[in-house]
Amino acid sequence: MIQPMNPPTPPATLATDTPLDEGRYLAVLARDARFDGHFFTAVTSTGIYCRPVCAVRTPRRENCRFFVLAAQAESAGFRPCLRCRPELAPQALVWSVQDASGILVQQAVRLLDAPDLWPAPTAHGEGSATVARLAERLGVSDRHLRRIFEAALGVSPLQYLQTRRLLTAKQLLTDTRMPVTQVALASGFASVRRFNAAFSGHYGLNPTQLRRSGATAGEQPTSTLRLAWRPPFDVPALLAFFERRQFHGVEWVLPEEATLRRTVRLPAPGTGTGTGTVLPGETTGWFSARFDMARRQVLLQTSDSLYPVLPLVIRRVRAMLDLDADPAAINAVLHPYFPDGDGLRVPGAFDGFELAVRAVLGQQITVAAARTLGQRLVERLGEPIATPWPGLSRLFPTAATLAAADGDTLGQLGIVRQRQAAIVALARAVDSGGLALHAGADVAATTAALCALPGIGDWTAQYIAMRVLRWPDAFPAGDVALHKALGVQGHKNPARAAAEASQAWRPWRSYAVLRAWAAGTLVGAVPPASPLSK
Repeated sequence: MIQPMNPPTPPATLATDTPLDEGRYLAVLARDARFDGHFFTAVTSTGIYCRPVCAVRTPRRENCRFFVLAAQAESAGFRPCLRCRPELAPQALVWSVQDASGILVQQAVRLLDAPDLWPAPTAHGEGSATVARLAERLGVSDRHLRRIFEAALGVSPLQYLQTRRLLTAKQLLTDTRMPVTQVALASGFASVRRFNAAFSGHYGLNPTQLRRSGATAGEQPTSTLRLAWRPPFDVPALLAFFERRQFHGVEWVLPEEATLRRTVRLPAPGTGTGTGTVLPGETTGWFSARFDMARRQVLLQTSDSLYPVLPLVIRRVRAMLDLDADPAAINAVLHPYFPDGDGLRVPGAFDGFELAVRAVLGQQITVAAARTLGQRLVERLGEPIATPWPGLSRLFPTAATLAAADGDTLGQLGIVRQRQAAIVALARAVDSGGLALHAGADVAATTAALCALPGIGDWTAQYIAMRVLRWPDAFPAGDVALHKALGVQGHKNPARAAAEASQAWRPWRSYAVLRAWAAGTLVGAVPPASPLSK
């Protein structure tokens, strides 16, 4: 594997071999992209750890140790490969809907992975404060959090967060021309001094040395970020989904170029106003995401204005395009029911509030009709923005703008009274900070809060959970198209029949819904004899 500029430090501890490791080594030999992000291979002769897809000469089996997390490899004294770049690997989470400790660890990892939810860095004592704030957010003691986190993953929450920040910084140093100071702050470090010390201590070279080395044989930063995924991936289906729902001016899908572009706004945390103007501290800009099918990567370019928040942009784009999905685990459950849907992903959302408004507009009407209403909303209340493309020229309205909108304004756009009330109530809840719509939000609490708003029911809440909260087990049981696909529209209680049939698909019911919608009709998905149909 690629050697760093300084000699590697011998690892302090090594993982224990298991029978599973023999299969992992076979995946390394085949450079099987299906396992990318599921484990990392550490090489004792070099002190380096790699992704399974690393293109360099395969190390000897006796020199290999395997870790599930990059943080585990780094905790054992290994450093990331400069060629395959472990920071590019898709995330790998094992979903559980029963084990309480497992669910808590999942939630903690999701919070630690999300840059917008990283605890704000402080000049002194940020370690213990970070764990304490995370534990408070999860409703447990910091001692309990550390105990179950270390028992499940073998590293502490702080070690996991430190690795996440360092790998984020490594990606920004390698792929962009951002100043080192800006990289340090964007990656969550309190100061450049702390960043340099952590980077040198973990990787054996300072940030400037990494950038001068070009990271890999002669390559220089191009301001194009690389985001990997695991195959199979039905990219045309995903882009077609976004294209059918795009608002002109805000989004632009180019299927022939396998590209999606859009304008974005990242609001300043803890602020809100009814003016609808860009707030001090807000960041606006655009991104362009192109799928490179040969390399199984998304090539992401952004406006310079988004540089200070690039880790957040990367995280949101990954969620929007569902790049961290694990097709092997999902297909193991769903393939017998949906044999033609192995490459389908659940389309996410860059902005949770925007998607929630879209969901409300789409209640009980067609996709085309909802798109027409949304287009009018953007043209009337969205702010202009300059981009390199005339087709991208507007931002989606803020929560503050829609919270202040009156009935006449929304009514003139063709939005009926019930949906007007739902949109305004939703906007006020988000603008006040009472409702958070992002991938780290508590699913049960958020869906309950959504259903408590006027004009929002279970279908809308589950749809938002599926696309915004990134909950893989969301299930809009009342969806009419779903009833038709499952063949239960004739049942006395089709929603209950659909929910009963869906139990076999847990914890991947969100993916089952997308596959059912795509298939149109499923034969034998629901048992024909059921008391519900009588």
